[in-house]
Amino acid sequence: MLKNIEVTQELLDYIYNHTKSLSKTQKDILEYNKNLGDLQRMQITETQAYFLQLIIKIFNVKNCLEIGTFTGFSALSMALALPDDGKLITLDHDAKTVKVARDFFIKESLKHKIETIVGPALDSLNKIVLEKKFFDLIFIDADKGNYINYYEICFNLINKGALIIFDNVLWHGDVYKKSINDKQTNTMRNFNEFIKNDRRIEKFILPIGDGLTVCRKM
Repeated sequence: MLKNIEVTQELLDYIYNHTKSLSKTQKDILEYNKNLGDLQRMQITETQAYFLQLIIKIFNVKNCLEIGTFTGFSALSMALALPDDGKLITLDHDAKTVKVARDFFIKESLKHKIETIVGPALDSLNKIVLEKKFFDLIFIDADKGNYINYYEICFNLINKGALIIFDNVLWHGDVYKKSINDKQTNTMRNFNEFIKNDRRIEKFILPIGDGLTVCRKM
Protein backbone atom coordinates (compact mmCIF):
# COMPACT_ATOMS: atom_id res chain seq x y z
CA MET A 1 0.00 0.00 0.00
CA LEU A 2 1.37 3.40 -1.00
CA LYS A 3 2.08 5.75 1.85
CA ASN A 4 3.02 9.43 2.05
CA ILE A 5 6.36 10.15 3.68
CA GLU A 6 6.56 12.06 6.94
CA VAL A 7 7.58 15.67 6.30
CA THR A 8 10.05 16.59 9.03
CA GLN A 9 11.91 19.88 9.41
CA GLU A 10 15.08 18.08 8.32
CA LEU A 11 13.36 16.97 5.12
CA LEU A 12 12.05 20.48 4.52
CA ASP A 13 15.56 21.86 4.97
CA TYR A 14 16.79 19.36 2.38
CA ILE A 15 14.04 20.45 -0.02
CA TYR A 16 14.87 24.12 0.44
CA ASN A 17 18.57 23.40 -0.10
CA HIS A 18 17.72 21.79 -3.44
CA THR A 19 15.33 24.47 -4.63
CA LYS A 20 15.89 27.90 -6.12
CA SER A 21 16.87 30.23 -3.29
CA LEU A 22 14.44 32.80 -1.95
CA SER A 23 15.16 36.43 -2.72
CA LYS A 24 16.97 38.46 -0.07
CA THR A 25 13.79 40.35 0.77
CA GLN A 26 11.80 37.13 1.14
CA LYS A 27 14.45 35.95 3.60
CA ASP A 28 14.31 39.31 5.40
CA ILE A 29 10.54 38.92 5.90
CA LEU A 30 11.02 35.44 7.32
CA GLU A 31 13.65 36.76 9.73
CA TYR A 32 11.40 39.66 10.74
CA ASN A 33 8.50 37.31 11.41
CA LYS A 34 10.59 35.15 13.72
CA ASN A 35 10.43 37.98 16.26
CA LEU A 36 6.63 38.13 16.23
CA GLY A 37 6.03 35.17 18.52
CA ASP A 38 2.81 33.26 17.91
CA LEU A 39 1.80 35.70 15.17
CA GLN A 40 4.40 34.06 12.95
CA ARG A 41 1.84 31.32 12.27
CA MET A 42 -0.01 33.81 10.03
CA GLN A 43 2.79 33.54 7.47
CA ILE A 44 2.59 30.92 4.73
CA THR A 45 5.39 28.37 4.48
CA GLU A 46 8.21 28.44 1.96
CA THR A 47 6.77 25.38 0.21
CA GLN A 48 3.48 27.20 -0.21
CA ALA A 49 5.28 30.26 -1.58
CA TYR A 50 7.09 28.14 -4.16
CA PHE A 51 3.79 26.46 -5.09
CA LEU A 52 2.01 29.78 -5.63
CA GLN A 53 4.87 31.04 -7.76
CA LEU A 54 4.77 27.90 -9.91
CA ILE A 55 1.00 28.13 -10.35
CA ILE A 56 1.31 31.77 -11.45
CA LYS A 57 3.88 30.84 -14.08
CA ILE A 58 2.10 27.70 -15.32
CA PHE A 59 -1.26 29.46 -15.68
CA ASN A 60 0.27 32.68 -17.09
CA VAL A 61 -1.43 34.64 -14.32
CA LYS A 62 -1.33 38.42 -14.71
CA ASN A 63 -3.88 39.66 -12.17
CA CYS A 64 -3.92 38.42 -8.56
CA LEU A 65 -6.01 39.26 -5.52
CA GLU A 66 -4.92 38.36 -2.00
CA ILE A 67 -7.03 38.53 1.15
CA GLY A 68 -4.74 38.68 4.17
CA THR A 69 -1.48 40.60 3.70
CA PHE A 70 0.20 40.22 7.11
CA THR A 71 3.87 41.26 6.67
CA GLY A 72 3.90 40.60 2.94
CA PHE A 73 5.66 37.26 2.42
CA SER A 74 2.94 35.67 0.29
CA ALA A 75 2.19 38.87 -1.65
CA LEU A 76 5.85 39.54 -2.40
CA SER A 77 6.38 35.89 -3.39
CA MET A 78 3.49 36.02 -5.85
CA ALA A 79 4.52 39.41 -7.24
CA LEU A 80 8.00 38.07 -7.96
CA ALA A 81 6.44 35.42 -10.20
CA LEU A 82 4.15 37.82 -12.06
CA PRO A 83 5.21 39.25 -15.44
CA ASP A 84 6.44 42.84 -15.58
CA ASP A 85 2.95 44.07 -16.43
CA GLY A 86 1.30 41.88 -13.78
CA LYS A 87 -0.65 43.28 -10.84
CA LEU A 88 -1.51 42.07 -7.34
CA ILE A 89 -4.06 43.68 -5.03
CA THR A 90 -3.76 42.66 -1.39
CA LEU A 91 -6.34 43.36 1.32
CA ASP A 92 -5.87 43.58 5.09
CA HIS A 93 -7.49 45.40 8.01
CA ASP A 94 -4.27 45.87 10.03
CA ALA A 95 -2.58 49.13 9.02
CA LYS A 96 0.48 48.36 11.15
CA THR A 97 1.41 45.09 9.45
CA VAL A 98 0.51 46.47 6.03
CA LYS A 99 3.04 49.28 6.63
CA VAL A 100 5.68 46.62 7.30
CA ALA A 101 4.68 44.78 4.13
CA ARG A 102 4.82 47.95 2.02
CA ASP A 103 8.37 48.63 3.21
CA PHE A 104 9.40 45.16 2.08
CA PHE A 105 7.67 45.67 -1.30
CA ILE A 106 9.65 48.88 -1.81
CA LYS A 107 12.87 47.14 -0.78
CA GLU A 108 12.28 44.48 -3.47
CA SER A 109 11.32 47.20 -6.03
CA LEU A 110 7.87 45.67 -6.44
CA LYS A 111 5.72 48.61 -5.39
CA HIS A 112 4.58 49.07 -9.02
CA LYS A 113 3.16 45.54 -9.05
CA ILE A 114 1.43 45.53 -5.67
CA GLU A 115 -1.52 47.63 -4.50
CA THR A 116 -2.34 47.42 -0.79
CA ILE A 117 -5.80 48.24 0.49
CA VAL A 118 -6.37 48.68 4.23
CA GLY A 119 -9.81 48.05 5.68
CA PRO A 120 -12.35 45.28 6.35
CA ALA A 121 -11.88 42.79 3.53
CA LEU A 122 -15.59 42.33 2.83
CA ASP A 123 -15.99 46.09 2.34
CA SER A 124 -12.97 46.19 0.04
CA LEU A 125 -14.26 43.20 -1.93
CA ASN A 126 -17.65 44.81 -2.47
CA LYS A 127 -15.92 47.91 -3.88
CA ILE A 128 -13.85 45.71 -6.21
CA VAL A 129 -17.08 44.07 -7.42
CA LEU A 130 -18.50 47.49 -8.27
CA GLU A 131 -15.29 48.29 -10.17
CA LYS A 132 -15.88 45.12 -12.23
CA LYS A 133 -12.34 43.85 -11.81
CA PHE A 134 -11.50 40.23 -12.61
CA PHE A 135 -8.58 38.10 -11.47
CA ASP A 136 -6.75 35.03 -12.74
CA LEU A 137 -5.89 33.88 -9.22
CA ILE A 138 -7.22 34.74 -5.77
CA PHE A 139 -5.35 33.66 -2.64
CA ILE A 140 -7.27 33.76 0.66
CA ASP A 141 -5.48 33.57 4.00
CA ALA A 142 -7.49 35.68 6.41
CA ASP A 143 -10.13 35.30 9.16
CA LYS A 144 -11.49 31.78 8.80
CA GLY A 145 -15.01 32.66 9.91
CA ASN A 146 -15.46 34.65 6.69
CA TYR A 147 -13.99 32.08 4.31
CA ILE A 148 -17.39 31.17 2.84
CA ASN A 149 -18.34 34.86 2.51
CA TYR A 150 -15.01 35.61 0.81
CA TYR A 151 -15.49 32.65 -1.49
CA GLU A 152 -18.99 33.64 -2.60
CA ILE A 153 -17.86 37.15 -3.52
CA CYS A 154 -14.59 36.04 -5.10
CA PHE A 155 -16.37 33.43 -7.23
CA ASN A 156 -17.84 36.35 -9.17
CA LEU A 157 -14.42 37.98 -9.57
CA ILE A 158 -12.92 35.15 -11.64
CA ASN A 159 -13.63 33.76 -15.09
CA LYS A 160 -13.95 30.12 -16.09
CA GLY A 161 -10.67 28.28 -15.52
CA ALA A 162 -9.36 30.76 -12.94
CA LEU A 163 -8.30 29.74 -9.44
CA ILE A 164 -9.19 30.49 -5.83
CA ILE A 165 -6.73 29.08 -3.28
CA PHE A 166 -7.34 28.90 0.49
CA ASP A 167 -4.77 28.43 3.25
CA ASN A 168 -5.09 26.66 6.62
CA VAL A 169 -7.76 24.20 5.48
CA LEU A 170 -6.21 21.31 7.48
CA TRP A 171 -5.99 23.48 10.61
CA HIS A 172 -2.86 22.04 12.22
CA GLY A 173 -4.03 18.58 11.16
CA ASP A 174 -7.00 18.74 13.54
CA VAL A 175 -9.86 18.71 11.03
CA TYR A 176 -10.10 14.91 10.89
CA LYS A 177 -9.77 14.34 14.65
CA LYS A 178 -13.23 13.66 16.06
CA SER A 179 -12.05 14.36 19.61
CA ILE A 180 -11.32 18.01 18.75
CA ASN A 181 -14.40 20.25 18.59
CA ASP A 182 -13.28 23.81 19.28
CA LYS A 183 -14.87 26.67 17.34
CA GLN A 184 -12.01 27.30 14.91
CA THR A 185 -11.58 23.64 14.00
CA ASN A 186 -15.31 23.25 13.39
CA THR A 187 -15.28 26.42 11.29
CA MET A 188 -12.68 24.88 9.00
CA ARG A 189 -14.57 21.57 8.89
CA ASN A 190 -17.73 23.40 7.83
CA PHE A 191 -15.83 25.33 5.18
CA ASN A 192 -14.21 22.18 3.79
CA GLU A 193 -17.62 20.49 3.62
CA PHE A 194 -19.07 23.53 1.85
CA ILE A 195 -16.33 23.49 -0.79
CA LYS A 196 -16.63 19.71 -1.20
CA ASN A 197 -20.31 20.09 -2.10
CA ASP A 198 -19.92 23.03 -4.51
CA ARG A 199 -20.36 21.62 -8.01
CA ARG A 200 -19.35 24.88 -9.69
CA ILE A 201 -15.68 24.11 -9.15
CA GLU A 202 -13.03 21.45 -9.36
CA LYS A 203 -11.18 21.24 -6.08
CA PHE A 204 -8.35 19.48 -4.30
CA ILE A 205 -6.68 19.76 -0.90
CA LEU A 206 -2.89 19.80 -0.96
CA PRO A 207 -1.19 18.79 2.32
CA ILE A 208 1.55 21.41 2.18
CA GLY A 209 2.04 23.91 4.96
CA ASP A 210 -1.22 23.99 6.91
CA GLY A 211 -3.15 22.73 3.89
CA LEU A 212 -4.14 24.48 0.66
CA THR A 213 -7.45 24.03 -1.12
CA VAL A 214 -7.16 24.78 -4.82
CA CYS A 215 -10.49 25.60 -6.53
CA ARG A 216 -10.83 25.90 -10.32
CA LYS A 217 -13.97 27.52 -11.72
CA MET A 218 -15.73 25.27 -14.22
